[in-house]
Amino acid sequence: MADNEPPHVFVTYAHDSPEHKERVRLFAEFLHAKIGLEVHLDQWDDDERRDWSLWASKHLDTANFVVVIASPEYKRRAEGRAAFDEGRGSQFEAARIRDLLTYDLGEGIKRVLPVVFPQQSVEDIPNFLNPYSTTRYPVDAFTEDGVEDLLTAITGRARHQRPERGQWRGGAVGESTSRRTSVATGLKWRTCSTQVRTEGARINDVHYRDSIVVRAAERLAFVEVDLGMAYRRLTATAGVLDDTLEPFQVGHFRVLLDGRPSPEVKVALGKPAKIEVDVSGVLTLRLEFHRPGTTDTRWLPELAWGDPVLE
Repeated sequence: MADNEPPHVFVTYAHDSPEHKERVRLFAEFLHAKIGLEVHLDQWDDDERRDWSLWASKHLDTANFVVVIASPEYKRRAEGRAAFDEGRGSQFEAARIRDLLTYDLGEGIKRVLPVVFPQQSVEDIPNFLNPYSTTRYPVDAFTEDGVEDLLTAITGRARHQRPERGQWRGGAVGESTSRRTSVATGLKWRTCSTQVRTEGARINDVHYRDSIVVRAAERLAFVEVDLGMAYRRLTATAGVLDDTLEPFQVGHFRVLLDGRPSPEVKVALGKPAKIEVDVSGVLTLRLEFHRPGTTDTRWLPELAWGDPVLE
């Protein structure tokens, strides 16, 4: 299959009920019209007299992926517990899938993808598809998020790519691997308020080169970064800038770890605060600072997180 050619997907299912048949059609339409897969479904090919066994065999042999829609009737027919003249199409297609799995189980597991709608359960997947020991694909909604796991299997691109391996350090027990990272300049911010800046800041006659500064009329300034449980400690100096235009302001500073807030720290000109926080096991760090009573025209904050560093 060429890189610019969409994967071909064959959808096999049982006509459990008119409602189930309609859900399958809507699902196939979403994959074909919205996602861009080349989907094949019996409901789209009934415009002429056909040999449905040949039609199904062709798509089962040539499709890049076979999507099995789990349902009680499909399972019953796929496992040979239905009368010979009941649901002949799904019985035939399931038999061909069993044969494909028998021929090459490893390849078949990658190619045959069981899908479970909210109305069904893992119990409705045929047993020969090993529903408990192999991956199944719940689809809760016909949206991009709803089919994300299924698309991961079809595209072969994992949602979280394995990173490049770092340099092996030789496994020395107790060898220090500590590092210092600036929150201001060493990490990509996940999100922030509009008026924060990274620049040098002078607080109580000390220059902090890599600081997070706000000098605008924001009710709450903030920076949020992903830590990924990679750090143990945050240190910073919270303060009012020495070159402030209004020397009587009080700044309020707060650290949030995975959404859990610490007590607010209040600072004034010439009276900064040293902040040290344990961030072990934390995924997301948020630094907040503001000046109460700030409006668009008065009482502008002139505050900084001086050299916030992670170790």
